[in-house]
Amino acid sequence: MFSKVFTCALNGLDGYLVQVEADISNGIPAFDIVGLAGTPVKEARERVKAAINNSGYRFPMRRITINLAPADTRKDGSGFDLPVALGVLISAGEIPQNSLDEYMVIGELALDGSIRRCSGLLCKAIAARELGFKKLMVPFDNSSEVSVVKELEIYPVGKLSDAVNHFRGNNPIEVLPPKEISISQRNVYQYDFADVKGQKNAKRALEVAASGGHNLIMIGSPGSGKTMLAKRLPSILPDLTFDESLEVTKIYSVLGLMPKDSPIITERPFRAPHHTVSSVSLVGGGSNPKPGEVSLAHHGVLFLDEIPEFPRRNLDVLRQPIEDGIANISRINATVTYPCRFMLVAAANPCKCGYYGDPTRVCNCTFRDAENYLARLSGPLMDRIDIQIRVPAVKYDDLENDRKEESSEEIKKRVNKARKIQHERYKKVGIYCNAHLSGPMLREFCKLDKDSKKLLRASFDKLNLSARAHDRILKVARTIADLEESEIIHSRYISEAIQYRTLDRTIRG
Repeated sequence: MFSKVFTCALNGLDGYLVQVEADISNGIPAFDIVGLAGTPVKEARERVKAAINNSGYRFPMRRITINLAPADTRKDGSGFDLPVALGVLISAGEIPQNSLDEYMVIGELALDGSIRRCSGLLCKAIAARELGFKKLMVPFDNSSEVSVVKELEIYPVGKLSDAVNHFRGNNPIEVLPPKEISISQRNVYQYDFADVKGQKNAKRALEVAASGGHNLIMIGSPGSGKTMLAKRLPSILPDLTFDESLEVTKIYSVLGLMPKDSPIITERPFRAPHHTVSSVSLVGGGSNPKPGEVSLAHHGVLFLDEIPEFPRRNLDVLRQPIEDGIANISRINATVTYPCRFMLVAAANPCKCGYYGDPTRVCNCTFRDAENYLARLSGPLMDRIDIQIRVPAVKYDDLENDRKEESSEEIKKRVNKARKIQHERYKKVGIYCNAHLSGPMLREFCKLDKDSKKLLRASFDKLNLSARAHDRILKVARTIADLEESEIIHSRYISEAIQYRTLDRTIRG
C-alpha cells in the first residue's frame, strides 16, 4: 500500500517541501530509504522500527520503501523520523488514508516512541505557511519556538502514539493557542557602562559606533579595559525590531541554540570567538553548510579580542561578509547564503608584550616591532574599520572617584535618537545606518560646510589618508552630527572623526 506524508527540509534558512512516500509490498523483508538521504536520515530506519514496536504497534515485516522527493536534493537532519513512521503506519493500515493531507509533520523519534525537539523548526514553520499549509505537527519541546508564526495551527506532540491517536480521531491533540510576542520589553543586561570608571574618550567612541553601526578597534595595554568596554556595547545598541529579531531567531533555530523558555531572541547577539577559531567556524561551512560566528552575530556584535593573534587567513575571510552583510558558502553538495550584518569590534595590544607607548610600564619593543605586530592586520581589513582608538590605562584617581558614571540607559537614549534620524533619512534607499553608506550616498547625505571642507582637505594631505579613510571619516562625522541633531556636518564633527583614525595618525601612518 502507498502513502504520502509532507515534511520540510532546509537550504540555508529557506525551507522547501519534501514528500515522504511510503510503499509496502510483498517480498523479502527490507526497509530502504532513497532520495539522496544523508547519514542521519538513513539511520532513521532503526529509530522508526524501534519506536513503532515500543509504542504498541506491529512493525510490518515486508518490503518497505521510503522515497524522499524531490530525489535530487540532499536531505539531512533527524526531523524526518516522525513523517517516515507515520507513512509506514498509514501503508500498514494503522492510520486512515488521506488523514495527513493537510498537515506538515516534523519530529525526531526516540527508541521508546517519544518525540524529541529538532533544529530549524522556526524556518520550517515559516516555510509551511508560505507553502500554503494550515496545520503543522511539531515536537512538544519546539512548540514555543514556532508559536510566533501566525496563520498556522500548531499541534505539539510528545509521543508517536499521541500522533497516531490524533489521526485516528480517538484523542485529538489541541491546537497550541497563538502567542502575542512583544520584544519591546526592557532587556536587563549583565554589564552596564555605569560600572566603568574613567575612559571618557573610549565611552564616547563606543557611543558614536553604536549610533552609526560602525566597526571599531581599540588599542591599549593589557588591563586598560578594552574587553570590559566591548562587553557593555550591546547594552547601548538600539532594541531589535520584530523583523530583526525574527532573522536572528531563524539562525539560532537552525543550529538548535534556541532556549526552551523563549520563543524569540530579544537581545542583540554578542559573539566573542577565541583566536584559535577556524575560518569555517568563523564564517560558516561544513559538508552540510551551517552558519558561523559572523551569522550568529547578525544584528549584533562580533568581538575579536587580541585580534593580531588570529591567523591572518581567518581574518581576511571576514572582508566579504563585512562588506556585503551576507556569507556565501559553496560546497559540492550545496551553496547557501546566511545573513551576517554585524558590528565588528576588535581589541589589540600595541605590541607583542602589550606596553608600547605606556607611560608607566617598561617595553623593550622598538617602533618597528610595534609596527610589525599591528601589520598582522591586513590593509583591506583595516579599511573596513571606521573607528580606531587608543584606550589608555585607567588612573588610580578615576578608580577611587565616587562620581556617578553615566548609565547604559542614558547613553542608549541618545543612540536611539540618532538611529531614528538615520532610519527616516534612509528609508527610501534601503539602508538603516550611516555605516552602510555607499560612495554616491556620501555625496548626497554628507553635506559639509566651508570650514569642514578646508579641515578635511588639510587632514587628507597632512596624514596621507587613503580614499577609503576619507569616506570613513565622512561616515563617522555624519553620525556625530546626528547625535547633535545637525543636518550639516560642521568642522568640529570632522575634527572628532579624524581623532578616531588612530592607526592612520600613528603606527600605520
